Amino acid sequence: MDNSDVTLERMRTFVRVAERGSLSAVAREFGVGQSTVTRHLRELEEAVGVPLLSRTTRRVTLTDEGSRYYANSLQILRLVERAGDEARGTRGAPAGTIRISCTAAFGVLHVSRLTFAFQDRYPDIGIDLSLTDERVDLVREGVDIALRLGPLTDSSMKLRALGQSRRLLVAAPDYLAARGRPAVPQDLSAHEGIRMSNVAGSDTLALQGPSGERHVVPFGGRFRVDHGLAAREALVAGRGIAPAHRWLVDDLLAAGRLEAILPDYSLPHIPLSMLIVPERAGVARVRLLVDFLVGQIGGIPGIGKPQPER
Repeated sequence: MDNSDVTLERMRTFVRVAERGSLSAVAREFGVGQSTVTRHLRELEEAVGVPLLSRTTRRVTLTDEGSRYYANSLQILRLVERAGDEARGTRGAPAGTIRISCTAAFGVLHVSRLTFAFQDRYPDIGIDLSLTDERVDLVREGVDIALRLGPLTDSSMKLRALGQSRRLLVAAPDYLAARGRPAVPQDLSAHEGIRMSNVAGSDTLALQGPSGERHVVPFGGRFRVDHGLAAREALVAGRGIAPAHRWLVDDLLAAGRLEAILPDYSLPHIPLSMLIVPERAGVARVRLLVDFLVGQIGGIPGIGKPQPER
């Protein structure tokens, strides 16, 4: 074999295996058998004339030659994709797939609806929406953009601040009728709290009073959960009090199924951000979705303006 056998299909397979470190994961991503992935890699290495990957029973890693070939392959594939975007742009029809990773509950209740509206506007663009509260490796998972709640530290990604998610204390009317309504933050210690097990420090609550004073109170309870939608169900079922994002419970408050507790005391806001893989930021369809989401997310209940940079 020679360089004429270096096809884009084989190069794409190699790049994704290098990023994910797993042949089986890439096979699932591409919807092909693992034998097809193995064949693409073998044929590419034969065409190039050097081993590009080192395989063990648990992991696939790049050789020194493979690292250099990966960097060049990535540039080639970006140029090919950009050329396609520009060609399609001349007839006004953006196409292709965008992969999004999003905080689970926020994605179910709000982002999925926004992606429907985006696809109605751009029907040739496919959306692959992955919902997880875990901080995944965006490049390895083939993600273009991610929406995340909370502070972020990944400086290798392009970051867009989308806003501040406002929270409030809520409970069901039946729970309050049975257990009483807290009048001051210290009363919370006598109540059942619904806590998030995947949020650090959920055993205390920090509230700011009407005069700016700070209250830090213990917050306990018999029910802990790692998913916002399950916490929402626990609240409706009258299992206790919880600090909830307004976007998570706004419809339940409007319907009277939940009530606000200690409305004169505020909880710290949580930043909502968009991470964009730098190599994908210039892709036309990704830019379209980024601009669309930036323009729409501010209209979601409880999402305030981003904090100004200092």
